[in-house]
Amino acid sequence: MRTLYLSSFLLAPALASVALLGAPLAQAQGGPGGMGGPGREGQSSWGLGIAAVSGQEAYKGIERETRALPMLSYENRWFRLGGLGAEVKLPRLGISDTQSIDFRLVGKFNMDGYEAKDSTFLAGMNERKGGFWAGAKATWRNDVAHLSAEWTADVSSHSKGQRFNLSLEKNFRLGPQLMLSPRVGASWMDKKYVDYYFGVRSHEVQAGRAASTGTSGVNAELGLRSLYMIDPHHAVFLDLGVTRLAKSIKNSPLVERSTENRVLMGYLYRF
Repeated sequence: MRTLYLSSFLLAPALASVALLGAPLAQAQGGPGGMGGPGREGQSSWGLGIAAVSGQEAYKGIERETRALPMLSYENRWFRLGGLGAEVKLPRLGISDTQSIDFRLVGKFNMDGYEAKDSTFLAGMNERKGGFWAGAKATWRNDVAHLSAEWTADVSSHSKGQRFNLSLEKNFRLGPQLMLSPRVGASWMDKKYVDYYFGVRSHEVQAGRAASTGTSGVNAELGLRSLYMIDPHHAVFLDLGVTRLAKSIKNSPLVERSTENRVLMGYLYRF
C-alpha cells in the first residue's frame, strides 16, 4: 500500500469536488447557488456520501491507483467545509441582478509529496511532505459562466511555495434532474513548489536520476462533471479530469508522463 502522500492527486481534487457540488445541487433543487440548503438561502446544509476515485500520477514507477473515499460537506451562509479544505465567505459584491463576485478566505490540506518507499525509482530520495495552505479566492458569477481566481501559500513551510489557479466553469441543466459542468483551468506554481516536489538534490543523485532544480510553471486542466438528481436529497455524480503538466515538471527526472488523469464517481446525500 502506498503512503498517503502519493495519493494527493487522487485525494485533494476528488474530495474538493464535494464542496463544488454544493452550488449545482442547490441550483438543481431550485435554491440559491451554493448559499445554503434546499430552497432557503442561509440555511445550513450537510452532505454525506461515498465515492470511488481512480487516477494516474506522473511520478516514475507509480501505477494507477483506485480507492474508495468517504465524502462529507457542510455549508451555511458564512462557511463551507468540504473534502480537505474550508472557506470563510466574505461579503458578496453585487454587480447586477445576474452578476456578482464572491470573496472567500480559504484553507486546505495539501497532500502532495512522497516517501522513498512509494516507488523503486524514488529509493534514496528524501521524504517530500504535504502541508496546510491558506489564501484567498474570488469568483465572478454571471449568466455565461463562473470564473474563479485563487491564490494560496504553504503556511506549514515544507515547500514554502505558492500557487495561483484560474478556472472557468459552466453549468448546463439538461432537464429537471441532469446537470453537466465542463471546466477549463490553469494552475501556476512558483519555483519553490516545483523544486521541492520535483527537484533532485545533489545527495539524491543516482544512476538514471540526475540532479535537477525546479522552476515555475503552469499546469492546464480540462474536466467535466455530471450530476444526476434522483430526488431533492439523493444525487449521483461523475467527474472526469485530465491535467497537462508544465514543462518544468515534465523535464524532472522523477516524472515519466506529460499528463495526469482522474475519474471520480459517487453518491451524495444532502440533508
